[in-house]
Amino acid sequence: MRRRLLSSMLLVAVIAVLLLGVPLAVVVVRLINDEAARELRAEANRLLIGVEYSVSQDQTIDPNRLGKNYPDRYIQVFVRGNPLLVVGTPPPAGREMTEEARSENGYVRIGRDSAQIEQDIHARLVLTIALAIIALGAAVGLASVTSRRLTLPLQELTKIAERLGSGDARPSRHRYGVPELDLVAEVLDRSALRISDLLSRERDFATDASHQLRTPLTGLTMRLEEIVGAAGEPAIVREEGEAAIVQVERLTAVIDELLAAARRQRHAQAAPIDVDDVVEQQITEWEPAFRRAQRSLVLAGDRGLSALGTTGGLSQVLSTLMENSLKHGDGSLTINTSSTGMSVVIEVADEGLGIPDNLGPKVFERSVSGGGGTGLGLTLARALVAADGGRLELVKPRPATFAIFLRHARDHGRHRVVSGPA
Repeated sequence: MRRRLLSSMLLVAVIAVLLLGVPLAVVVVRLINDEAARELRAEANRLLIGVEYSVSQDQTIDPNRLGKNYPDRYIQVFVRGNPLLVVGTPPPAGREMTEEARSENGYVRIGRDSAQIEQDIHARLVLTIALAIIALGAAVGLASVTSRRLTLPLQELTKIAERLGSGDARPSRHRYGVPELDLVAEVLDRSALRISDLLSRERDFATDASHQLRTPLTGLTMRLEEIVGAAGEPAIVREEGEAAIVQVERLTAVIDELLAAARRQRHAQAAPIDVDDVVEQQITEWEPAFRRAQRSLVLAGDRGLSALGTTGGLSQVLSTLMENSLKHGDGSLTINTSSTGMSVVIEVADEGLGIPDNLGPKVFERSVSGGGGTGLGLTLARALVAADGGRLELVKPRPATFAIFLRHARDHGRHRVVSGPA
């Protein structure tokens, strides 16, 4: 492409030089010839005036004086009644330039060798050609700079496009000072940001899925272990089998929630949900694990609360908080539900040592963990609550107390305290 640009720009420059240079050369030749002819005609007129003056004063025309005043000229003077006066050497044949001036008393004819005029014309033509060559050189330099300025950005944009195609979605943010190329670069940068966002979402979804699916799978494994351990007791097997089915349904709901979150559609799916049903389902699900750890689950607060959200999202958030308490907390885990003028509040608190002071302000940040985990659970839990239009906060670090704030859907107040033995 660069070669084509150079060739085309050089061709344009050559055509422009020819269109301007050839007429200029013709004009220069004509001007020099006309100037030489005017000069020779003026000399003839001056000489004729001098001759007539001499004749009127009865003076003799001095040939030596004429040769001195008009060197390198071939002069012929004719006055009536006098012989023809010739001064100088006649120019070579074919190179003679002659002008004359006449009066009623005679005439004066002056000639000169045109070789000097031709030398002057040649010098001017050489200067014109030199200027044309300089113009062509400048055109070549300008074409080279322009082609480089155009081709290098295009090559760089090609590399950026290839890099985007290979999955490297880093925006270059480089501009070239050419509006059209800058527009292409801006479009590629926007595409890079979109691709980067898509790739980031893909990675987050894979990470979130691996983390969030692990919790219900763990609960399902515990149910299956209970079934295997009580193989000779049909009632327990039936009870645990039903709980396992519920766990599988929740696992399906978790997958749906993750897919919806990946598509950024969860906020539109928020609807009135029964808080008691979700909380009690989580207590039923996690009670065996807490019992094996010799810990109890306590349900307290207002009953009959209804909030805007998604069952799967709230279940996943409560499951994450309960799993974190099981791993890192101690003592009884209390789930307290209440209603304020602004929100439905679900508090989850245990009796453990709580969260260290250095981790408290950043406990919801990605990859921050106080117990050797992945550091994803609380981050995803907060994202799920936010997607339902609520928020998840750490209200007290010691003992660790988390609060889920959801928007009101309906408010029926009744109280019931449920405790589970260790």
